[in-house]
Amino acid sequence: MSDPLLVEADPYPFAFDPDHTALLLIDMQRDFVEPGGFGETLGNDVSLLRQVIPPLRDVLDATRRAGLTVIHTREGHLPDLSDCPPAKLNRGAPSLRIGDPGPKGRILVRGEYGHDIIDELAPAEGELVIDKPGKGAFYATGLDQALRDGDVRSLVVTGVTTEVCVHTTVREANDRGYECLVLSDCVGSYFAGFQRYGLEMIAAQGGIFGWVAPSGGYLKALEARS
Repeated sequence: MSDPLLVEADPYPFAFDPDHTALLLIDMQRDFVEPGGFGETLGNDVSLLRQVIPPLRDVLDATRRAGLTVIHTREGHLPDLSDCPPAKLNRGAPSLRIGDPGPKGRILVRGEYGHDIIDELAPAEGELVIDKPGKGAFYATGLDQALRDGDVRSLVVTGVTTEVCVHTTVREANDRGYECLVLSDCVGSYFAGFQRYGLEMIAAQGGIFGWVAPSGGYLKALEARS
């Protein structure tokens, strides 16, 4: 068992054992963070999400060097959309809906170019990729079992979007007994207010869902270990 590492965080320092911790990269997919993807069809400025790529790349590189578990998620659906409920498929008035042909292939459909993770953060050989049909990474996936099989107890959470898939996953993880550190500069939202309040909600009331910290503190903890 490794000595626990400490990260200065809100609401108080986050302690984690690197042998029982995984880095989770949520939905860093072309459909969400590149022009022409689903996020842009909803009227969003994808450049706001792309700001997380450089710090997240640094975190990913350092995590790999330190030998921690790395897990990626992708939101998307089967080609026949049988796992996409009508309430999700028909919501709002986007220019393109899930399953429609787009510049990067069918929107949010597994196996399409736009569904895959961006090149800058592409999974390395052996890293687990979880395909999820919903917002949370635990719903209708094998994530919980994979974490338990790997004796993972803490999650360092990154990805997009802060108020939707990140928040849902952190809440689900909290209910399952995992301790979560959300890296504030490695999660992103299309809306500045949602970003701020989403992070505040995680750390509120003594860390009701988890801890929040900039990535620098996490990187410093890993460096101190080496």
